[in-house]
Amino acid sequence: MKIYSWNVNGLRANLKRGTFMDFINAEQPDILCLQETKAKPGQVTVDLPDYLELWHSADRPGYSGTAIFTKFKPLGSINDLPADLAANYPWDDDKFGNPLKEGRLQTIEFEPFYLINMYVPNSKPNLSRLNLREHLWDPAILNYINILQKAKPVIICGDFNVAHTPLDLARPKDNTHNAGFTDEERQGIKNYLATGKLADSFRHLYPSQQKYTWWSHWSHARERNIGWRIDYFLLSESLIPHLKNAMIHDHIAGSDHCPISIEMEF
Repeated sequence: MKIYSWNVNGLRANLKRGTFMDFINAEQPDILCLQETKAKPGQVTVDLPDYLELWHSADRPGYSGTAIFTKFKPLGSINDLPADLAANYPWDDDKFGNPLKEGRLQTIEFEPFYLINMYVPNSKPNLSRLNLREHLWDPAILNYINILQKAKPVIICGDFNVAHTPLDLARPKDNTHNAGFTDEERQGIKNYLATGKLADSFRHLYPSQQKYTWWSHWSHARERNIGWRIDYFLLSESLIPHLKNAMIHDHIAGSDHCPISIEMEF
C-alpha cells in the first residue's frame, strides 16, 4: 500500500500546470492525502476514475482545505474532530477564526488503521497564532490520536508547519525563534512522538539523512536547497513492522512543498 501526502498550494493551479496529473501517472498512489487545496469540489475537475474523492474545504473560498483520494473504500470517514471532543476547546478565541472551519482535518478508517490527513495552522511570521498551536490545536489533536489508538493504530500525515530537530532545516541557528522552529511548536511534535506513542516514519528509517519538503519562494531557496522538513508521516509504534519505506520526493515540482510517501505491507 503506497500512501502519499502533498501540500499542493492550490490544486487548481497545480492542475493547470500539468504537474498534478504527471505526478499521479508517475507515482500511482493507492491513497493520496492533499493539503491546501484552496478549492471546493465544484471548482475543480479531477479526472481520476480509479479513486474515491473525499473533500473537506474551508468555509472561506480559496483558502486552506484538504482532500483524500483513495483506491480503497474506507470503512468510514469524519471531518474535523468529534463534536464532544471539539467542545472541550475554545476555538473561537483565535482572532483569525475557528480552525475547524478551515478544512484542516480528515480521518478515514480502514481495517488495520485510521488515517488522519492534517493541515496544521501556521503560527504566522509574528507568532500571533502560536498560542492556537500550543494551547489548542496540538493538545486537541494529541487527545484525538490517543482516543483513536484505543481502537486501532493510526497513521497521521500532512503539513505540520514545524521542523522537529535542527536536522530538519537547512539553517537552524538562524531560525531558532522563527515560526516553524520555536520551542513551543517543536514540543508539539515531541508530544506526538512520546505521549502519543508515534514514530516519525522517515526519521525512523533514515536517522541522519537531511532532506526537505518545503522551500521559501525567496532567494531561489529550492534551487539552493535551503529548505525545511515540515511534512510528515507519523504512525503508531505497533505499525512499524509494517513500514517498508518512507520517501521524500523532492524532485517533484508543482508546489512550494514536495510530496512525501510511505509504503506499508499488511
